[in-house]
This record gives sequence, C-alpha cells and structure tokens, in this order.
Amino acid sequence: MTRGRLQVVGVGPGDPELMTVRAVRLVQAAKVVAYFCRHDRPGHARTIARAHIAPDAEELRLEYPFTTEISVGNPAYHGGMGQFYDECAHKLAQRLDKGQDVVLLCEGDPFLYGSAMYLFDRLKAGFETEVVPGIMAMNGCWTQAHLPITHGDDVLCVLPATLPEEKLTNWLEQADAAVIMKTGRNMPQVRRALEKAGRLEDAVYVERGTQENTRMCALQEQEDSVPYFSLVLLPGRKGVR
Repeated sequence: MTRGRLQVVGVGPGDPELMTVRAVRLVQAAKVVAYFCRHDRPGHARTIARAHIAPDAEELRLEYPFTTEISVGNPAYHGGMGQFYDECAHKLAQRLDKGQDVVLLCEGDPFLYGSAMYLFDRLKAGFETEVVPGIMAMNGCWTQAHLPITHGDDVLCVLPATLPEEKLTNWLEQADAAVIMKTGRNMPQVRRALEKAGRLEDAVYVERGTQENTRMCALQEQEDSVPYFSLVLLPGRKGVR
C-alpha cells in the first residue's frame, strides 16, 4: 500500500483572507485535518481555516498537555512536550501508514516557532512531506501597523521574550530593527530590556494582529498584562531615501 503524504500547511496569522491559494486548496481537499489546541478551545489554526474544512473530514485534535502553566525553563516542560510530540507523531503516522494524506494546520508559518515543525522533524524521514509557507505574525502585524520595519542594510533580529533579560537587552542594543515574540507573561522584562537598551519610546505593541479584535499602541501606553498572541515591533532606521 502506498503511504500517505504529510502536508504541513501554514494558515497565516489570523485573518482567513491571508491564507494562500495553495493552503486553501489543500485544506479543502483534505480527508484528515490535524491541528494543535488547548483542551478547552478549538485551536487558533483550526479557527482560521474552518471555512475550508470539509464536513466529512476527520479532525485530529492535538491537545497540549499544558500551555503557560509550566515555564519553558522548567525541565518538566521539555520532557512533557517531547512526549506529547511523540504521541502526536504516532497518531499522524497511523493515518499515513494506511495511505491517507494528512493536512497538519499551523498558524503563521510552520517553520517560525511553529509546533508543527516538531512533528515534521519526527515524520519527514519515514513519509513524503510537503510544507506550505504562511504569512507570519510579524509581517502581518507590521503591515497592519503601517510600520516599515527595515531600511537599507538594517539588521532585523527576531527575539523570543523568554530569553533572560540580560541577553534580551544585549540583542536590542545590537539590532537595527527587532521583533519580540512570545510576550505574554514576559512583558515586564521586555519593557525593562527595551528601557535599558534606550529603545522603549520607539517600540510598538500589537495584540492579535490581523484578527477582528486587533489593537495596537505605543508600548509605553500598554500595561504589562497581555495575551499570548501579542508581540512588540521595533522599527529600524527611518531615513528617507
């Protein structure tokens, strides 16, 4: 029996109209659709793509064992997530071994902090794979904010807010432009790092970019309590050519 193909599909940052033509085509044709989610929620990627999922498609909910309950720095986090990704890969492999193609949805782009990449890593050696890139949260946000992010030979640095504060500060001092992702509970140290680097006044906060309830403002005007789907933009040099 011919094995199925794993199709990892980036569905973009939130606005369903930002899905690519290829992403829409694959989702519409899918007989098996997998996506990550919390146990009590439908899943962000599934919400973005829901209009294109066939009524008779099998849906595989890949429910995280935890999200923000355990810090990334806790050894239990990596052990628990590693086991979770092993179990998810096994679920997909069962369908692929039966000759079924599986579409694995991923918000944003699968290879930029996407959970889908961990299943890709586990399955790519045994199965034919296809990866569809998606519009990332960062470029969805800076476009919506009308904020050109890099100019000329600016260096853009993408930083996870989970970095130690000293490292975050050092990177912000070096980079011309920066995007700080995974803010959430880390916003207080993001603010301190920007202040230490002397760049707080240029930082722009964007929450739920490209979605219906998007909001954005100067970071100085934003409180420290922010949701997971938020990031900070720091534009590079603004000289006119």
